[in-house]
Amino acid sequence: MPSSRPGLLALAPHRSTTAALLAGAARGRGMEVAVLPVGGVPERYAGRGDAHYYGGPHFAARVARPLGVALLEPDDGWLDGLPYAFTGRHIRRLPLSGARRLPGPLFAKPPTDKSFPAAVYGSGAELPDVAGDPLVQVASVVTWAEEFRLFLLDGEIRTGSRYAVHGLLVEACGATLPGPVVLDVGRTVPPTGPGGWAVVEANMAWFSNVYAADPGRAFDVVLRSAGPEDLLRDRDRPFRRAVPTGPAASRGVEPA
Repeated sequence: MPSSRPGLLALAPHRSTTAALLAGAARGRGMEVAVLPVGGVPERYAGRGDAHYYGGPHFAARVARPLGVALLEPDDGWLDGLPYAFTGRHIRRLPLSGARRLPGPLFAKPPTDKSFPAAVYGSGAELPDVAGDPLVQVASVVTWAEEFRLFLLDGEIRTGSRYAVHGLLVEACGATLPGPVVLDVGRTVPPTGPGGWAVVEANMAWFSNVYAADPGRAFDVVLRSAGPEDLLRDRDRPFRRAVPTGPAASRGVEPA
């Protein structure tokens, strides 16, 4: 069962401005803050039942299970499943081998990892070599005049820029995202979406930069996005990130 203590915020070893801001918000609520060593989770933090996490996905794969944390993330196909009215551009996923045959210019990125840079390519033939034939997300090229980051919790914008069109999007598509999520939106030039607004992408809150958002209010979203397994809500279960089990997971614990 989760502890009655205020809780623990476990940070990945990589330092960042956002990690420092969230650590300040955590301490302000009486939480313990720990920067985890590269070796993994010290035994004193393993299995506490009150841990939350902020940091990168590769390190998270090693430490989430020892910490007892459930990591939530949007579905890989969420963006390309949205109607054109919300994206302002044509988006799809296809194998890298197929993407290489596409004319350009095109915007391409890996749906989840960072196996190659997200960028505009002259044609699909310019895409980098990647092992295997992974799925690639490709989109028509648009120019973003300005972008905004929104921290959402159960359909409510907790911090970030607020505009009426954002509320329309959340109402229409909120159930297709985890309760805690970060949504990037922007204005396109020339305007392609309703009022010129379009969705850029959705991100996991436990690895998103706060930028100019209120760190205290963003922290509410981060806490839910990577918190104790026992507190995972039914509506969020479909969005739980798979992490290693068995011996692979046990290597995330660092002996005291």
